[in-house]
Amino acid sequence: MARITIIETGHVPKKYRERHGSFPDMFERMVRAADPAVTFDIVSIPDGGALPDPDKVDAVLITGAAAGVYDGLDWIEPLEDFVRAVHARGTPMVGVCFGHQLIAQALGGVVQKSEKGWGIGRHVYQVTPDNGIVDGNQLAIACSHQDQVIEAPAGARTILSSDFTPHAGLLYDNGTTLSVQPHPEFDVDFANVCCELREGKAPDDVVATAKASLVEPLDSAKLGGVITRFLTKA
Repeated sequence: MARITIIETGHVPKKYRERHGSFPDMFERMVRAADPAVTFDIVSIPDGGALPDPDKVDAVLITGAAAGVYDGLDWIEPLEDFVRAVHARGTPMVGVCFGHQLIAQALGGVVQKSEKGWGIGRHVYQVTPDNGIVDGNQLAIACSHQDQVIEAPAGARTILSSDFTPHAGLLYDNGTTLSVQPHPEFDVDFANVCCELREGKAPDDVVATAKASLVEPLDSAKLGGVITRFLTKA
């Protein structure tokens, strides 16, 4: 039976948590929709949880967070060490949003606050042909970020991209590490919450366009299935 260790790196704002759950709750729903037999261990860094022994995890999933990977918080460097250890062991590992950026930074990439501003709502990403992980030509997924991977690590291949986010999905050359910028774990309701949270922070037209985009279908289940298979393939 597959067991995934979810590393929670940020909290859903309290007023939304009762309805939508925590980030680990969202990922559990996403994974179980693709494979009901998967079980989970949760390590919550904001709640003081200690990182597990890299030798004793079967698969790792790193969540999103409001923090930036370059913020110098005292837990970021240990998490980067953990990522490098898991990667070196060839243990399946996936990062989403903050997790995507953290893995990239830990393995030699560059992450910055993008000059393009907020990416919110439904974004469409081009799929690199013959990548071995994601089928099709494009994916539409909800996103919520300012930071981006500006330079991919030398050992990573970009498999999802858009004009707004050139390195939206990275597959690492060991074949067991994958990371994505958008959020397949978000349902439409929570994607709308993320738009509302940017009111007054992002330009009004960006927020309005993002909200309007969410009436179009999302490929969240498809990418969620990709991530689930990737983490459980061992």
